[in-house]
Amino acid sequence: MRAMIAQCKAELLRTFRNKRFFMFSLIMPAIFYFIFSSTVGDNTEVGGVSWKAYYLMSMTVFGVVGACVNTLSIKFAQERTQGWLRMIEITPLPSSAYVLSKIVSHSIINLVTIIFMFLLGGLVKGVELTFLQWVGCGLWIWLGSLPFMALGLLIGTCKTVEVTQVVAQIIFMGSSILGGLWFPTQAMPKIMQTIAQYVPTFRYGQGAWNIISGVGLTWSGVLILIGYGVVFVVLSSYILQKQKAA
Repeated sequence: MRAMIAQCKAELLRTFRNKRFFMFSLIMPAIFYFIFSSTVGDNTEVGGVSWKAYYLMSMTVFGVVGACVNTLSIKFAQERTQGWLRMIEITPLPSSAYVLSKIVSHSIINLVTIIFMFLLGGLVKGVELTFLQWVGCGLWIWLGSLPFMALGLLIGTCKTVEVTQVVAQIIFMGSSILGGLWFPTQAMPKIMQTIAQYVPTFRYGQGAWNIISGVGLTWSGVLILIGYGVVFVVLSSYILQKQKAA
């Protein structure tokens, strides 16, 4: 247990010293939020919800996905290519504890992103939500990040760190745009709206959008995210086993 706690602390320290984390999980979402919320205007509504509240959830999800897909994947790729996984096998720390420490530490990191963005929206932009809506959205975004952590680990199995960086960036930006995080899917062509239904980032953002609009979570959205998470875990486990045997 002590070894896992120490590993969690090390993960947190490494992440908070990582410029990539601050850029993709805090600075970029905050800049996008201020630019687009101000450009569109505070009186605009999307699905019966004020634009500044709607887009706050979009950019919070964007920041959390950035931490999972960009930061986690590259850190994992670096450790894997440097032989950390093989070194852990000869230490008292079980491989499961190593993976769990990553999940725990990145859950804390994601919570920091959520709190940071919510404070910006509430205190600076004056987003008004009920206490239950704030808590509900926060919990959903926090717990809903698990499949994207699995995606980050899957991307981290790429052959080299350089390849991981390219793949992570393409998936991060592509899924954010297709999933309606940069602009609402309602403004997209019909075919893009149909595609968005199957993109995990859309289902992730949809949960928060539904909470602030009073609709609540849908089972279809939850199950699709869980399904993606299972697929990512199975694929990453399979690839790691193949790499270990090679």
